[in-house]
Amino acid sequence: MITIGMSTSCVFPLSPEHAFRLASLAGYDGIEVMVTRDETTQSADALRALSEKYSMPILSIHAPVLLLTHFVWGRDPKVKLERSAALARDVGASTVVVHPPFRWQSGYAEDFLQIVRETSAAYGTEIAVENMFPWKVGGRSLKAYSPGWDPTVMDADAVTLDFSHAALSGRDGLEMATALGTRLRHIHLCDGSGSLDEGKVFDEHLLPGRGSQPIGEVLGMLVASGWSGHVVAEVNTRKARTEQERLELLVETLAYARTHTAQPVRKQRFARSRKALGTLLSR
Repeated sequence: MITIGMSTSCVFPLSPEHAFRLASLAGYDGIEVMVTRDETTQSADALRALSEKYSMPILSIHAPVLLLTHFVWGRDPKVKLERSAALARDVGASTVVVHPPFRWQSGYAEDFLQIVRETSAAYGTEIAVENMFPWKVGGRSLKAYSPGWDPTVMDADAVTLDFSHAALSGRDGLEMATALGTRLRHIHLCDGSGSLDEGKVFDEHLLPGRGSQPIGEVLGMLVASGWSGHVVAEVNTRKARTEQERLELLVETLAYARTHTAQPVRKQRFARSRKALGTLLSR
């Protein structure tokens, strides 16, 4: 069966342990760690301890590529990627997710795909380049990424498909998945409701099924093809007013994934999770 994980970014800015605990309560198969300024996300020892405590395997590491993590592990993006690959190796994760470079990251941008291949080979981990979206400033397009924001037209060996980014870029996730073929190795499970051309300015990361992307069709296609990558929830739960609401959002996301990958939805597990969460919050 396809492994279904949850990204620590689903509960950001809450702690990594918070993410491990909720992923375990909701019934996910594993977790993706987004490397941030929180030192726990940068430490193999700390992450292994959380993995053992919550019986939650670490499936993947998301390299620190956001503007908020500009100074994590220094300023050299090549070093950040290498340290992400080393962290993945040390915690037993099979995949590193990385964004395409910004075009002003000279050197790294020009040699990006070669750097990805060399780093993957050196550390024995798959590095999956994530699709992004075009930038617009004052209604004008800005070439922010190099070699570009769309890995379907790059010579990348492995790709992460993010449905929220696909929506924002005006792309159809099913068409992208089909074009990628066997290069599609990792999924960020989320949704989006429209593109930049339709006035959208936010990377929404909606729960799957709450936007316009053909996520169910993509998951069904992957199941039929015998796909063996990871599907990792990367949804925004910041509007949750309580931990109970946050847990329910995460369980809804997992239920969607299990339904569309022909896996049984473990309702009894959720009932136990609600009781366990209530116990935790009452302490």
